[in-house]
Amino acid sequence: MKISLSPTLQAAANGEESISIVAATIGQLLSKLEAQYPNMSQHLEAGIAVAIDGQIYRDDWGKEIPTDAEIYLLPRIQGG
Repeated sequence: MKISLSPTLQAAANGEESISIVAATIGQLLSKLEAQYPNMSQHLEAGIAVAIDGQIYRDDWGKEIPTDAEIYLLPRIQGG
């Protein structure tokens, strides 16, 4: 599946705007992302939001990802 990255995350993925990772759940996606791009660790620790077909998930790492989903990763925005 194709995963689009926000500009902030692109640097940690060797400048790639989008990457391909096969994963069944958000948690699996993030684990594979870190294994493939070790520089992504700092962003994962700070928090990443995952948008699947326009719906943003922040902590639901067990959420299944449909095979034809549009996926976008962005740094989690801290709110108050």
